[in-house]
Formats: sequence, C-alpha cells, structure tokens
Amino acid sequence: MRARLLLMIALLLIAQAVSAEPALGVNSQDALRAVGPQADHILSLWNVVLGICTVVFAAVLLVFVYALWRAPRGRADTQPDASALHKTEPKLRNRVVGAIVISTVLLLGLITASVLTDRALARMALEDAVNIDVTANQWWWDVRYDNPDPSQIFTTANELHIPVGRPVILKLRSSDVIHSFWVPNIAGKKDLIPGRTATLQMRADRAGTYRGQCAEFCGLQHAWMSFVVIAEDPDRYEAWAAKQREPAIEPSGGELARGKQLFLSTTCVMCHAIQGTDANARHAPDLTHVGGRQALAAGVLPNTPENLAAWIANPQVHKPGVNMPAHAFAQQDLHALAAYLHSLK
Repeated sequence: MRARLLLMIALLLIAQAVSAEPALGVNSQDALRAVGPQADHILSLWNVVLGICTVVFAAVLLVFVYALWRAPRGRADTQPDASALHKTEPKLRNRVVGAIVISTVLLLGLITASVLTDRALARMALEDAVNIDVTANQWWWDVRYDNPDPSQIFTTANELHIPVGRPVILKLRSSDVIHSFWVPNIAGKKDLIPGRTATLQMRADRAGTYRGQCAEFCGLQHAWMSFVVIAEDPDRYEAWAAKQREPAIEPSGGELARGKQLFLSTTCVMCHAIQGTDANARHAPDLTHVGGRQALAAGVLPNTPENLAAWIANPQVHKPGVNMPAHAFAQQDLHALAAYLHSLK
C-alpha cells in the first residue's frame, strides 16, 4: 500500500509539472523540445545515450538482485568457506569477459554516435545566412547584426530576432571572463573565451520565443545573464530589422523632450548609445530601440516605464554587482527619463 501511495503521488506530481509547462515557443527553454536541425541532432544523441545507459543500469540492477537471491545464507555459527579461493570458475570468468566485451562495444557505439552527431552539426547549409556578432559582458549580451553594407548594420542587446527557416551564423566573443552561449531549443552550447572568436551555426524551423542563458559561471549575476531568441516569419523579421536600422524617434515635446535632454546632459551618455543623438558610447547596451525589448537587465525586469525608473534609480537593488551606478534624479525627472526611453521603439 505504501508503494502504491508513493507511485500515485509521483504520477500526480509529474502530471502537474507537465500541465504547468508553458506552451512551446513562449519563453521556452527546453533541450528536449527541438525546433531546429542542430538541436534535433543533439536530442537524437541524447536519446541514444539515455537508452543505452538505461539498459546498462537495468542490467546491473538485475544482476545485483540475482546475486543477492542466489547468495548462500549464513548464521552466526556457520564456518567460513574459503574453498573458492583455490578453485577455478570458468563460468564466472566467461561472464566477466562477456560483460567487458559488451561494455566495450557499447562505449564504441557511443563514441561513434557522438562523432556522427558532430559531423551532422557541421553539415548544415549556410546559404543566405544571417550574420550576427554576439559579445558577452558581465552580465549582458551585446548583439550586432553584420552586413556587407555598413548602412544595414545595427545593434541591440539581450534579444536576437531571426527569420524562421533561414540559417544564422553567430560570431561569439567575450569582453571579460569565460561565458557560454546556450539556447537549448535551437542549438547546443558554445563557450566564449576572452581573446578568441567562436562560431555557432543554428536555424529555427518553428516560430516562437526561446529563452537562452549563459551556461558558464561568470560571476555574481551569472543566473541573471539570460537572453531571448525570437524566431519569426521572414516578412516580420525584415520589418523588425528595417525598424532597428532607423535612428531613435524624435520626441514631439513635453515630458519626452525633457527626458531626452536629461539623458544627453547627464552621465548616461558616458556608457550608452542612442543612434540619431550625440550619445555614442559603447560600454553598455545600445538604447536606440530599448522600449521595444521584452525585458531589462538581461531578463531581470519586465520592460515597463515603472521598472525602467526603478532600474535607473538603483540598479543594485535588482542586480547586485552590476556596473551601472545609481542615479539620484528628482522624481519628476526620473519619470520623464523613463518615459523617453520607453518611447524608443
């Protein structure tokens, strides 16, 4: 009865966990739900490894249970029997040799599957690829869309938009420590080592928003170094890219104009850039279209005017250790600055 009760509880917990999962493509972060060829190859390798390891584990358990069942029982007055030390056991030897052979074959099979997966990852067609430079910083992602035509280049942060069905080539760099780029629904992990450039190829075959994460411990706020990859139809992607290439909108007046004046006349311009203004620093995220992003501070806060104001006033409360300092604006000025930044879409 106790075993049945535990089994029922386990099944209920599994059912609850499955029902609580978000719909695929809505901030999904799940390596078992592949939406691209690279992730699909990795998932196939995972299934092979899981299947072989499950069979081996079950076999070891069965042999263990059989050994316990066949083992002779003794009492306190049973005399020790050391005769097995002086006689040969060919059956046992043959079983051990057979187990070694089977283990060797299985390990060679795993190595072969791993090599074949690696080759499959390198064979993805790259015609008409989108080229993106991603630089990891403590603790945010700088994203630059490259193009042979300099007028088509633009920069964003913590958010990648890619067209469905079109390959993407990522050039990955780090500006400080070792990071790791990982968006499990679409591709595998890739380390970003200071002084080196790594390349990652990927493609999303299904539209959706997929969460990514730095997968290498990189300091105090490693857990809050996330990003999203938004895979969308090619037409929507082109419309988004065209909008990103435009300079920031010019405020018509009132509170928004006051916010722009505050941004350009304070220390904000020492770190941030807003295209179409005199702010061209490159030490922090580009804010040209910051109001159109889903989140602030690499996933810490939803992107709302209230959260923008709270972040500007004291970022250390929300992300301790971040390089951005607190700003002591008057309440009216703080709201004007947050309103201006949120209008940049």
